[in-house]
Amino acid sequence: MTSKVEDSENHERIAKYRERLEKATSYGEVWEIVKDSVKEVLKKYRVGMMLFLDDLSLSLGAYHPVGTNNIIMNRALLKLVEVAAEKRILVNAFVYSILLHEYLHAVGYLSESEVRPLVAAVSEACFGYEHIVSKLAREGPWSLLRGVPLDEVQAPKRVIEIVKDFERSNQRYIA
Repeated sequence: MTSKVEDSENHERIAKYRERLEKATSYGEVWEIVKDSVKEVLKKYRVGMMLFLDDLSLSLGAYHPVGTNNIIMNRALLKLVEVAAEKRILVNAFVYSILLHEYLHAVGYLSESEVRPLVAAVSEACFGYEHIVSKLAREGPWSLLRGVPLDEVQAPKRVIEIVKDFERSNQRYIA
């Protein structure tokens, strides 16, 4: 059983994260929320990450090549979410969920069977069980695209792009 102080602290934390995600207007802002939530819940932190956008198979949201500072997010899938989503918070929740998953790999959780429940645990601790972020963590980010015939989408292959101003930390990678 939690105390009233703990309940109040949980409510304040959830309100803070929800407000930040609703106001986020860039990958860098969502990324800061991802890092803060992992640091708060799992006490893990890593700096020096870079985000690239590439056109990948629509069955893949993103990937983190182990041993690198890179996350490669599926630009084609993201564009579909932007078109299908009726509100910016849905796009931000999708980006948060994908980046959180890859960040957990980057901080050392390599097994998918370990990462998926951690995505749900971090999401629920920071946004509450009923929030769209937590729903995406439980059901998968593709749940936003139910009814979209992904197998019929033809996305052109473009040049990979780096997202500028993604990592805002002034800390060096190696301290």
